[in-house]
Amino acid sequence: MSLPSLLGIFAHPDDEALVAGGVLAQHADSGARTAVVTTTWSPDSHRAEELANALAALGAGEPRMLGYADHRIPQSAPGRPRLCDAPLDDVIELLAGHLREFRPEIVVTHDAYGQLTGHPDHRQTHRAATLAVLASGQKHLFPDAGEPWQPRALYLATHPHSALEDLGPLLVRVRKSVLSVPDEQVTAAVDVRPWIEAKWAAIVAHRSEAARERSLPGILSRIAIEARNQIISTEYFTRVGLTPSPDKLTQLTA
Repeated sequence: MSLPSLLGIFAHPDDEALVAGGVLAQHADSGARTAVVTTTWSPDSHRAEELANALAALGAGEPRMLGYADHRIPQSAPGRPRLCDAPLDDVIELLAGHLREFRPEIVVTHDAYGQLTGHPDHRQTHRAATLAVLASGQKHLFPDAGEPWQPRALYLATHPHSALEDLGPLLVRVRKSVLSVPDEQVTAAVDVRPWIEAKWAAIVAHRSEAARERSLPGILSRIAIEARNQIISTEYFTRVGLTPSPDKLTQLTA
């Protein structure tokens, strides 16, 4: 049986593979439509080519790149503003256009921390994606971006405290932040071991990142296979419901 269609919205090429590669491969393997929007890096950059190879490994279609510059690498999109400097409404409208064109049932993006390391582009992508998912269903917002479409659920990719026994020390060793959430905030823990080969192929498709010492693809490339598989075999999410309650409520409920 086909799983729901899924659109990932992430900041950089490689984020899609690291935090949701398993569920993207899982949904594609079931016959569901899957795709990824990447908010930074130019479509004519070397990382766009790597992204295309990663998405092919996951069955997630062709790259959809907004083309803003990476917060720390202005040459990633010459002549374009950094994502964090761009008017938020402009980013939301572009994302709403992709949502209305692709019409996914589920959207996955970064959590409010911007994943473990709190990268500014991750946090800004979270803000823009969350607002775009809400705006996409409102016909009077961004009317030039297409016919309204309301996804049924938004999932925020995250990491619970309990899952950091193996990964946390590796990040601390290279002086990265480790921003996790209480376990009770996680509403979905997906075992992606059946798709771990596709996920790993997507991660290492980002060759320039795998070659770096402090990047997560690079860190994972240099540890034992068993330890690596332990780290990447489960993906964690917090669900944000978007569809109306079946009955009209007479008071607000938790």
